[in-house]
Amino acid sequence: MRCLKRSNYDVTHLFEAKRRKKEPLFAVTDVNPVVQRPDAYINTPVVKFDQELRKHGVLNVGSSSRFSQQRSQLDLTCMILLHGYPLTMIDHSGFRVFLKNLQPLFEAVPNASVESSCVQIYEKEKHRVREMLSRLNGRINLAVEKWSCPDNNQYLCLTAQFIDEIWKLQRKVLNFVTLETSQTEDMLSEVIIKCLLEWGIECKLFAMTFDDCSIDDHIIVRIKNRISETRPLLSNGRLFDIRSAAHVVNLMVQDAIEALGEVNQKIRESVRYVKSSREIQLKFNEIVQQVGMDGQKNLVLDAPSRWNSTYYMLETALEYKTSFCFLQQHDPGYTTVLTETEWEWASSITGYLKLFVEITNVFSGSKPLTANMYFPEICDVHIQLIEWCKNSDGYLSCIASKMKAKFDRYWSKCSLALAVAAILDPRFKMKLVEYYYSQIYGSTALDRIKEVADGIRELFNAYSICSTLVDQGSTLPGSSMPGTCTNISRDRLKGFDEYLHETSQSQSSVSDLDKYLEEPVIPRNHDFNILNWWMAHTPRYPILSMMARDVLGTPMSNVSPDMVFSTERRMLDGYRSSLSADTLQALICARDWLHIEPEDHASSSSLAVCIESS
Repeated sequence: MRCLKRSNYDVTHLFEAKRRKKEPLFAVTDVNPVVQRPDAYINTPVVKFDQELRKHGVLNVGSSSRFSQQRSQLDLTCMILLHGYPLTMIDHSGFRVFLKNLQPLFEAVPNASVESSCVQIYEKEKHRVREMLSRLNGRINLAVEKWSCPDNNQYLCLTAQFIDEIWKLQRKVLNFVTLETSQTEDMLSEVIIKCLLEWGIECKLFAMTFDDCSIDDHIIVRIKNRISETRPLLSNGRLFDIRSAAHVVNLMVQDAIEALGEVNQKIRESVRYVKSSREIQLKFNEIVQQVGMDGQKNLVLDAPSRWNSTYYMLETALEYKTSFCFLQQHDPGYTTVLTETEWEWASSITGYLKLFVEITNVFSGSKPLTANMYFPEICDVHIQLIEWCKNSDGYLSCIASKMKAKFDRYWSKCSLALAVAAILDPRFKMKLVEYYYSQIYGSTALDRIKEVADGIRELFNAYSICSTLVDQGSTLPGSSMPGTCTNISRDRLKGFDEYLHETSQSQSSVSDLDKYLEEPVIPRNHDFNILNWWMAHTPRYPILSMMARDVLGTPMSNVSPDMVFSTERRMLDGYRSSLSADTLQALICARDWLHIEPEDHASSSSLAVCIESS
């Protein structure tokens, strides 16, 4: 207690050896910091440990452990960015008291200073992300998502998704654009193109994923035309326009729930009545026991904004169908009685929702899925929709037809991209396409399968041409590796390049694609990691692996896991919507860039402590 160093130094490690002797053994949870690079912005010396002294629990504390206002202010800024705290929290009296008691030497900083620090971190991190994208050999996919706010302002979030050089799937929010009220839907293409040019990735774009199938096709055409001015799109852009799979599932769910509206309301009122008093609940429980049910599941009310909760409400209510019928006979106060036909409708719609819940759970995993995982799920939906449309009940078949109309629009745009991604899964290859297409298309399946085979071969040939011309040192347009640009606006010998490739193929060995497809599929297992497989097999399929990197990195769904069951659009809270457009973009982008996935914490736990200024 007499030690003067305790006022400015952290010397708790000095007492570690004594404490170990006195206290029993216990498990310590290693809480790893998740701030990515706080020391990258200041040049703070690092504490050095003497290994010999450290063995005995003694820490040699140098002058570098002195309290730093600059470092503490940086940590505060990173905390606000990383967790999305409001900038105004530094003005809260409770937070100021906490800081003063925690470290009396810390001087409170004004709100404007913290905002300025956030923008500085954003600019430095943006430079890092820009360098990473410029070094990327493969192509980049772009997910476009629309947001709104309580004031009805509109926003556009652009997220890049790609597979990096070590075959890890990466996602980076590039822009969060505040749309001006004067900007109409037709002007979205100009906003997106401006962002692409700002990042310099317009020539690296492989595909774009939109969250809404109703986005005007003219917007996509304008973006395609602009990109094609410097580099032709692969396969004539047939794989360029992707729509979110989770979004089309959500639209079909809303059709089903809306059609069940009156029946759904009756079930909701029935559940609410049973839960209205303890007396009625006890009476209902007695009826449950009389009809021989175990009554393990509790009746639940739904939250209309979360459609999976409506499914769970319907599912449990159907299990107590008999009990509700008996309740009608024993309780005259229960008036929201369903007819037998209504119960049948509820049962059928619940079956539809069950499939959608299962598929959406696949889409909403903790990590983004590679594109190969979507084809079997979407094909299952397609097959079920065909069967539901055949229902003899006109009411149910009408609902199914309405859902299928939305699905068909999605399928017409995305089926080829889904199939190509599935073929690049060595567990599936063409066999999975043949399996599902025979069920979906019946007698015309062979023609459809040929369209897919021709589509993937056309895409592979484009990559082969690029690879051949780069090997020859050509700098003609379209001859660079996918992901690079050219400044030459006209290529007189482009047809010759294709002729040279076609004639050379007949003289060379079997192509990567043919070799890959001829080899048998590998056994399926749950631990299979497709990106690790392609990384290991890149030497065997050098051109096909380059294509697989771009295709598998396509975001087939761009709805965040917390929003997949929501019936509402992504909303910005009132505080953030009040910020300036530049500050809002800095906060949202920097938060994404500073975030580290949980599996990376162990390797990065020392990053926040030991990295000096770059």
